[in-house]
Amino acid sequence: MVIIKHRYYKDIPALEVVQQESLDKKAPLIIFVHGFTSAKEHNLHYAFLLAEEGFRVILPDSIYHGERSSDLDANELNYMFWDIVINNIKELTIIKTEIIESGLVDSNKIGVAGTSMGGITTLGALTQYEWIQSGVSLMGSPHYEKFFWGQVQALKETNSTLPITDEQLKAQGELLKQYDLSLQPEKLNGRPLMFWHGERDQVVPFHYTYEFYKQIIPLYTGMEEKLKFISDPALDHKVSREGLLATVAWFKKTLN
Repeated sequence: MVIIKHRYYKDIPALEVVQQESLDKKAPLIIFVHGFTSAKEHNLHYAFLLAEEGFRVILPDSIYHGERSSDLDANELNYMFWDIVINNIKELTIIKTEIIESGLVDSNKIGVAGTSMGGITTLGALTQYEWIQSGVSLMGSPHYEKFFWGQVQALKETNSTLPITDEQLKAQGELLKQYDLSLQPEKLNGRPLMFWHGERDQVVPFHYTYEFYKQIIPLYTGMEEKLKFISDPALDHKVSREGLLATVAWFKKTLN
């Protein structure tokens, strides 16, 4: 039987989803990060299916989301997007460290996945943490800097004045480079990575992510089974059931 426990990792609220018989035993770990304006509970269907396959799944709330919601309005939250992503990346290691110290996770079997902002978080985290053994990006993008400047341009087209100076924008762009997987693909180091993306996605552009996938194919020569890209020509910014099941199958293949 799969059970759900409410947990805190330091001050990070999260749900732990795991088979009851594995609650106090070591199990492969997957940290699954939700999307922008979403919350941890919205990905319970992923966690349930993964837990059925023997994984311990942690669903954290990002800062300013879910239990950590604030009084920021929609525009203010938009301007905080990249701060949230970077904070997500930093909090991954807090969660991982605490669970490993509890003795409930095999440190050689840890995966990270997420939808949209969570997929972006996953791809950025791969530039920072060698302990991530396998990743899944659902509607994410590795192009931090390019995506950031695209957002800035879109905001400038709809707002005459941004609450950020040009100097602050440049500093943010520079900061994002260190998390930009497209600028340092060698950091993948042959680790298993799966992408899912709808070809009609207007929120996180499909073509940038697909171009990155084609770029890194040579890095997986001789281990082609460790890299996968699934596209859906009919869908926009919404993961299909195929994407859900492929995520479960991917981690079952790469972390068990």
